[in-house]
Amino acid sequence: MSSLFSRTTSFQRELHASDEEFRQIRDHIYELCGIHIADNRKYLIENRLAARLKTLNLKSFGEYYYYLRYDKNRRDELNRLYEVITTNETSFYRNPPQLKVFQEVVLKDMLDALRAKRSRRLRIWSAGCSSGEEPYTLGIILHEVLKTEIASWDIKITASDISTAVLDTARSGIYSDYALRTTPPEIIRKYFKKEGREYHLTENVKKLVRFDQLNLNDRLQIKRIERSQIIFCRNVIIYFDDEMKTRVISSFYDNLQPGGALLIGHSESLHNISRAFRPEHHKGAIVYRKDS
Repeated sequence: MSSLFSRTTSFQRELHASDEEFRQIRDHIYELCGIHIADNRKYLIENRLAARLKTLNLKSFGEYYYYLRYDKNRRDELNRLYEVITTNETSFYRNPPQLKVFQEVVLKDMLDALRAKRSRRLRIWSAGCSSGEEPYTLGIILHEVLKTEIASWDIKITASDISTAVLDTARSGIYSDYALRTTPPEIIRKYFKKEGREYHLTENVKKLVRFDQLNLNDRLQIKRIERSQIIFCRNVIIYFDDEMKTRVISSFYDNLQPGGALLIGHSESLHNISRAFRPEHHKGAIVYRKDS
């Protein structure tokens, strides 16, 4: 999940939400998934959802709100809603300086600590994984670090997102060259097979990742995630208000094992959100550590 921008069509310009309709839909979205839409962004609701009204043959945003609340097909429509209001802008090897810190500091220290305890069980959670580029990147890095030793490790990367559409894309492991625009060429050659204009990820990386739909506003769902040693949640919490940020970060803290690490987007911060984590400052990244 990365940004909430709008595209306007001729049909969309014909539809307008009243202030009350906007508040109803905006508040319902917040109640459902914690995404906060500011008062001055009514155009976002109008532009993003007008096509859904046309598809459903609804004449107003008030009718759409009623549909979301009471129609027998509302669960299916909620999945469409999540797809429409979130833009999943991501790529493999996004933010290389942070990934370098992950590989050379966080992962190295974690693997060394596990080896010292004679454990080979590693759990990583990619929260808000979008179409899978982030968790698969982590899987590639694990292969690069562990090499043939990886076969003797019990590794699972749990990748979650609220949108079923992006999860379907992620599970396929098939990407365009645009998704690989920030990926080192040698990594592409090693872990992807090009078929026409598509790049197919190798099975040895895919099998490390399990994808699940998850709403970060649902504590019961979060509690079902295996406790992790490392959590990635990048470019997600910036779309939450402070109350929602606090709830989500608290859930991450509870999920992490002692000594675990949380990595968030480079434009995000836990300042004034949580003091439970100990920030570690590295060149190119801040790692939020749960003390042992």
